[in-house]
Amino acid sequence: MSPYEFINRIFEAKAAKNGGIVRRKITNIEKYASTKYLLKEVGERGFHLIETGDQYVIFCSPGNFKLWC
Repeated sequence: MSPYEFINRIFEAKAAKNGGIVRRKITNIEKYASTKYLLKEVGERGFHLIETGDQYVIFCSPGNFKLWC
């Protein structure tokens, strides 16, 4: 599987298509694609990404984002 296919599969998830939240282990992103490529794709879609622990959490909605605590 190419890095493009791997990242594309993230955004094909039902949650991503419905404006929800998806998360992936950072080690899997680095193993099958790259953080740089993931950030590019997240940005092009107008989504938001946070890193917490060993996970990337992607908010698949292009609206404003507030982090309360």
